[in-house]
Amino acid sequence: MAFLSEVARLKSILRATTLCDGSRMENSAEHSWHIALYALVLAEHSETPLDIGKVIKMLLLHDIVEIDAGDAPVSGDHDVTAMALQEQAAAERIFGLLPDDQAHEFRALWEEFEANETPEAQFAKSIDRMQPPMQNLASGGGSWIEYDVSYDRFAAQIGPKINKGAPKIWAWLQPKVAAFFAARD
Repeated sequence: MAFLSEVARLKSILRATTLCDGSRMENSAEHSWHIALYALVLAEHSETPLDIGKVIKMLLLHDIVEIDAGDAPVSGDHDVTAMALQEQAAAERIFGLLPDDQAHEFRALWEEFEANETPEAQFAKSIDRMQPPMQNLASGGGSWIEYDVSYDRFAAQIGPKINKGAPKIWAWLQPKVAAFFAARD
């Protein structure tokens, strides 16, 4: 129960991405729920067979560390090494609120997501990176405008991360993003 009460704090962690309607910033709990649905709906487009239950678990757990470490926008300016250390400490504390068996299972899922080596982690990571651009497209630019993101920066920074675990999804998304940026220039 302590874990469940603690993770409710994820609802207070604001992300750099707005909602699709641009009305306000998304919180990390909303993001986690939304990408779990993305994975459920888009799993059939994976290049490899997936344990979709495992993917959804990873996506529901992956941002819990933001309760302590905060959100680090992909296009933001932050110390990646320092953020990784903060996230490790947060994982230790927050997953440590669970009984040992659950703590071990959930921490292992979080570590697997972070390592991005298994098909499930790669697909989950790709979906995690796909959802913000979808919201930026829907909101007229959202955080791309705020962080002065160019298409070249987006394609170099985000494209490979989506393509690694979900090439079909990247092939679908990339022309839409390119058209958006072309229309802005």
